[in-house]
Amino acid sequence: MHESKSRGHQILGLLGWLALCYAAAGVGSWATFASLTDWYPTLIKPAFNPPNQIFGPVWSVLYFCMGLAAWLVWRTGKSRLWRGPLLLFLAQLGLNVLWSVLFFGLHRPDLAAAEIFVLLLTIAATAWSFWRFSRAAALLLAPYLLWVGFAAALNVAIWQLNR
Repeated sequence: MHESKSRGHQILGLLGWLALCYAAAGVGSWATFASLTDWYPTLIKPAFNPPNQIFGPVWSVLYFCMGLAAWLVWRTGKSRLWRGPLLLFLAQLGLNVLWSVLFFGLHRPDLAAAEIFVLLLTIAATAWSFWRFSRAAALLLAPYLLWVGFAAALNVAIWQLNR
């Protein structure tokens, strides 16, 4: 733990990063919810599409890992240096929400397919920038990067099957 931040400050910081990530999850879920009962079930999906029940638990774990990763970088106390990596983190979090809005909210898998590749690059850049502060933080983003890569393949397949 960095000496300039008290234990209480550390705990509040962790809770803040987790709250931010779960708030993004909430906005994404809000954009997704209505489409899960009316639009999404009508789409043709590829054989590798997982059951809908998988997505909630997977995303819950991934958002926890994302918040923990951001906190590990933030807690180093090197604010002049971690501003860029944490801004990248916030950018990828915003892109994460935007994907839900594009795909589910606007029913635009074509735009979502383009956007998810920008999201993938931003997650990779975030993990790379986190590496110099905390290898654990960078590694915590690896499952997220893999899952979004899978989601990108799924997104493109759904778009192609439903033109």
